[in-house]
Amino acid sequence: MSYTPHTPDEIRAMLERIGLERVEQLFECVPAGLRGSAKLELPPALGERALLAHMGERAARNVPATAGPSFVGGGAYHHFVPSAVGALAGRGEFATAYTPYQAEISQGTLQAIFEFQTLICQLTALEVANASLYDGASATAEAALMALRSTRRSRLVISAGLHPRYLEVLRTYTRGLGARIDVASLDASGRTRIETPADDVAALIVQSPNLLGCVEDLEPAAAAAHAAGALCIGVTAEALSLALLAPPGERGVDIACGEAQSFGLPLSFGGPYAGFMATRQKNVRQLPGRLIGETLDAEGQRAFVMTLTTREQHIRRERATSNICTNQGLCALRVTIYLALLGRQGLRDLARANLSLAAYAREQLAAAGVRLPYDAPVFNEFTVALPDLDARLERCRQLGIRPGLPLRRLDPGRADELLICTTEMNDRAQIDALVEALAG
Repeated sequence: MSYTPHTPDEIRAMLERIGLERVEQLFECVPAGLRGSAKLELPPALGERALLAHMGERAARNVPATAGPSFVGGGAYHHFVPSAVGALAGRGEFATAYTPYQAEISQGTLQAIFEFQTLICQLTALEVANASLYDGASATAEAALMALRSTRRSRLVISAGLHPRYLEVLRTYTRGLGARIDVASLDASGRTRIETPADDVAALIVQSPNLLGCVEDLEPAAAAAHAAGALCIGVTAEALSLALLAPPGERGVDIACGEAQSFGLPLSFGGPYAGFMATRQKNVRQLPGRLIGETLDAEGQRAFVMTLTTREQHIRRERATSNICTNQGLCALRVTIYLALLGRQGLRDLARANLSLAAYAREQLAAAGVRLPYDAPVFNEFTVALPDLDARLERCRQLGIRPGLPLRRLDPGRADELLICTTEMNDRAQIDALVEALAG
C-alpha cells in the first residue's frame, strides 16, 4: 500500500503545464547549501496492518503521566480533566467549526469564545481579554510586541524567573525588530530583583509563580515599570494559581498573559494548548488575535459578533498587530467548559488543595534533610537542592516515580536543583514515597 498522493503520470502532466522538466526545479530558489542531496534510506512501504502494529509498538514506549506518581511541572501540569469536558467539546457543531467569519451561522462558537474572554477577565481582574493565542510562550511574545508598539520603545526587561522556553520564543519574535532584551536577576529568596528600568524600556516582564515556583510580588514590579513610563506584563504558566493569588490586574499589571492548559487540556506531548491575554480597556486597539463582542440583532435578540480582529488578513498589512491565523477554538472551548463546570468556589477549592499538597511536601522534605534553597512563597511548585541529584533520580526511576524536572535541562547553571510539582493528582502517600526516595 502506498501513501504517495500523485502518480508519475500526474506529476509529469503538472510539470508540463508549468513548463518544468523536474520536480527539483521547483526548489531552485532555495540556496544550494540548504537543500539536502542525500537519498533517504527508507525501508519498504508497509501494509496497513503492519503499519498499525508498528505505530502501536512505538506508541507503547511512551509513559503517560498516569503511569505511576508524577511530580513533573515546569510549564505543563497534570490536572484531572472531567469527562464532560471532552464529551461537550467533541460535539459535532464544535468539532467541525473553524474560524467564525459568518456570525449568522457561528453563534455557538462566538458565544464560547466570548465566555472564554469573560472568564479570563474575571481571573485576571482586567477589563478586556482576547482569543486565538497559541500557548503561554507565544502569548508572552505577543504581549511584548504589544508593549513595544504601545510605547514606541525598543527595550524589554525580562525576569530571570521567566520560563526559558518562553524567553526563546520571545527572542525569536523580536529578533527582526531590533529589540534589546535585558534580564533582571533573582535574589536569594528566588524572586526578581526589582529596579526602575531605563527610559527606553517598553515593558518589565515578570512570571508568577516563576520558574523556581516562587510567587512574585507584582505590585512593586508594576510600580517600577510605571515610574519609567513602561508597561508591566505579568506571565502565568500555571493558570490555576489565578484562583487563589491576588489577580494581576489588582497588582497594577497592564497586560496579563500565559498558559491556560491547566483548565481542561491534557498534557498531550506539549500541545495544542491555549494561551490567554488580558489588558486594560485603553490598550484594546493594540490587542493581537480577535475580540468577540455581544450585541443585539435586528430582532432585538442577544447576538455575538467578531468585534475586533487585528490580523493582516483582515486589515491593511502595515497596520496589523498580529499574524495569528487560527482561533484555537476547541482549546478555548475546553477551558470554558472546565471553568464553568468547577465554578468560582470549585476552582478556589482545587487551588487550595494544590497549595496544601505543596506545603505538605515541602515540610516532609525539609524534615528529611532535603535543602529548600528559596524561601519565597510558592503555589504548587517548589525547588529543592540535591548535591547527588543523578543518584536520587535513578532511585526514583527504579521505583516508578517521576520526581520532578531537573532544572539543568532549562538552565545549565542549576545542576543540582529539582523542580517538584504537586497537584490534585498526587495524594499524601505518593508524596511520602517521593520523600523516601529522594532523602532515603
